[in-house]
Formats: sequence, C-alpha cells, structure tokens
Amino acid sequence: MSIAYVIVTVVAAAWVGFSAFSLYRRAEFVVGPLREYSVPEAWWTPLALAKGAGAMGLIAGLFISFVGVAAAIGLILYFAGAIITIIRARAYGSIPFPLLYLVPVAVAMGLGFAA
Repeated sequence: MSIAYVIVTVVAAAWVGFSAFSLYRRAEFVVGPLREYSVPEAWWTPLALAKGAGAMGLIAGLFISFVGVAAAIGLILYFAGAIITIIRARAYGSIPFPLLYLVPVAVAMGLGFAA
C-alpha cells in the first residue's frame, strides 16, 4: 500500500463525506442546484446516505480492498449520474462540480490497483 494511495483515498473520502454531510444538512449551496436540476426532494436523503456510505467504503477499502473497489465503483456511477442529470437539465456550466468528486475517487481506485 503506497503513501500516495492512502493520502488520495483519505482526501477523496473526506471530500465525498463533506458533500454527503452538506446534502444531508440541506446546505443551500448543495440543494439549490438540485432544485434547479429538478431532483425530487424525497431523493435528497437517500442520495446523501449513498455518498456517505461510499465515503466510508473508501476508508474501509484501505483494509479490505474489495470494499474499497465496490465503493469507488458506486461513487463513480453516482457522480456519472450527477453529470447526466446536469446535462438533462441543460445546466452545462455545472458539469465540472461532480467531476471534482469523481476524479479523486477514480484516482484512488487506480492507485489501489497499482499498489
């Protein structure tokens, strides 16, 4: 297990965990865009829990590799879905935001395979 893998994984998990917490707490900078994209409010808590589970799975993956891989794949699919939602809402200027989460998760997964 390389130091780079551990650092990137912990940072990615913290970043995604912050996003999950912000959505769960209904921070305006998170829920405002969700309203704009027409994401039903009933989905917000399950989406926050999915992100939180993914963040915890990344950390668990430092000890149990298949859990980390599953969490990373789940988070990559989650943020790919966010990109699709943004495209469907025609809010093209917002596409970089889910990429800010997707890229570190993908890098963590890649470093995990390289280690």
